[in-house]
Amino acid sequence: MDNLSDKEGIDLLSQKYKELKSEIHRVIVGQDEVVQQVLMAIFSKGHALLVGVPGLAKTLLIQTISDSLGLGFKRIQFTPDLMPSDIVGAEILDENRNFKFLKGPIFTNIILADEINRTPPKTQAALLEAMQEKQVTAAGTKFDLPKPFFVLATQNPIEQEGTYPLPEAQLDRFMFNIWVDYPTFAEEINIVKNTTQNIKVELNNILNGDEIIYFQNLVRRVPVPDNVYDYAVKLVAKTRKNTPYTHELTNKYLEWGAGPRASQYLIIGAKCFAAINGKYSPDIEDVKAVAYPILRHRIVRNYKAEAEGFTIEKIIDELIK
Repeated sequence: MDNLSDKEGIDLLSQKYKELKSEIHRVIVGQDEVVQQVLMAIFSKGHALLVGVPGLAKTLLIQTISDSLGLGFKRIQFTPDLMPSDIVGAEILDENRNFKFLKGPIFTNIILADEINRTPPKTQAALLEAMQEKQVTAAGTKFDLPKPFFVLATQNPIEQEGTYPLPEAQLDRFMFNIWVDYPTFAEEINIVKNTTQNIKVELNNILNGDEIIYFQNLVRRVPVPDNVYDYAVKLVAKTRKNTPYTHELTNKYLEWGAGPRASQYLIIGAKCFAAINGKYSPDIEDVKAVAYPILRHRIVRNYKAEAEGFTIEKIIDELIK
């Protein structure tokens, strides 16, 4: 693939993306936007957090995506008694009484951190280094994680019982916060038909690890016009208090705004969104297309916004206008 020009690479990415989507939809009914955003996170070398009530097939969706990508996959069920060593691994004494590091489930390509907000902060933090540096440190030794590496986490809405809210520093490491909603009536009929019979779908591998790494590097190389950089950074500046670009709603309804990572992800997300749609360079519309999942978990409402029923979505709507 290295002999392809970037233009041919983007054409190929767009084609592979369509193939991936149709393969995934052999198992997953509907949820087009969710599938699109998870695949974009993967092509953008980012992590994704899927939020929705239990029973919406978030876990099945991630399992299906990893099957169609032909990557190593491990699922970690986050529970209140899960320890950091259950994720990263631990030192054990071997038969010669020497210490040996036994690698934990994090040493794979796709980690499904299931119900990540049901475990205490100490264990949630075990993922931080892995997500940012793509390595883990155990007993003073650094271990590199396999490439490509993604954390796809699911969480139930914060209001549910027995949940620990994710700290802001950890939330910020997720490129996308993806809202998984209930299926439509027609979709639910299809789901019920497909899942109440003995139907087993064998998925084909559409991409391998090397191809994913190639596409990740290609997305980084997509050229961006100056006005798009300008728009993305201004959009993030609107969410912060006391800047020349502060939006009137920010002072009224926001506790605090998004950091520089939001600007970076808006640009990378816009590049990826343009590329999967066969465009060779993103425009402002591509930034708007990724603004919701990128900003949703990076701006915090104050009590006034909550009292007046002003949702994060509504605030982002106004900022984009």
